[in-house]
Amino acid sequence: MQIIPAIDIKEGQAVRLFKGDFAQKTVVNPDVLKQARIFKDAGIDFIHVVDLDGALDGKVTNRDLIAAVKEATGLSVQVGGGIRTLDQIQDYLNVGIDRVIIGSMAVKNPDFVKEALEIFGAEQIVIGIDAKGGMVATEGWLETSTVNFVDLALAMEKMGVQLFVYTDVDRDGTLTGPNIDHYKVLTEKLTTAKVIASGGIAQVSDLEELDQLDLAGTIVGKAYYSGNISLDQLKQFGG
Repeated sequence: MQIIPAIDIKEGQAVRLFKGDFAQKTVVNPDVLKQARIFKDAGIDFIHVVDLDGALDGKVTNRDLIAAVKEATGLSVQVGGGIRTLDQIQDYLNVGIDRVIIGSMAVKNPDFVKEALEIFGAEQIVIGIDAKGGMVATEGWLETSTVNFVDLALAMEKMGVQLFVYTDVDRDGTLTGPNIDHYKVLTEKLTTAKVIASGGIAQVSDLEELDQLDLAGTIVGKAYYSGNISLDQLKQFGG
């Protein structure tokens, strides 16, 4: 299981939110590039970057900063937040981003996902499924759809999606533990696609429990920034 540390960007700074609430924001490092270099120097290979401003605006608001992170560190990077057009995806790939995460558009316009897969391939397109009470949340988690997270995952898998990032919004940033039941359901229902876990990880024992499931990886954010899990511990899991 790959460990992928997270950098969430809001107004040019690395932040953490509580349950996706933009009013409950904590700046964990005002210098995003410095934080990326910390991961690089620790021997981390892959990071998860979210453009929170972009998720709200429907634009790639922090695109230049994210491109700078890639150029300065050479880390493998997956990016989400505000991806609404094929041109945005192409631009991110052009500056070296390794995987682009489509979130809201997977619910609102499934044909967009199909087209992205056809043009860019399943290795570079990831579907981000964020759920509140099991129902898919969109638009920076401000709206909740009537689509169940499992139903969306199965529909996307049929379309050719090979990798998902699944976040239980109610657990995200809470340090209350991941929603193991949801990950068990996803790994049991999906036949070819894999899942990256995100949200709620609090301690090393959570990673050990997730490691028992058939997951592609786990994203770690607040547990690292709060000091609950060290960089050395993340590295031990293959970060």
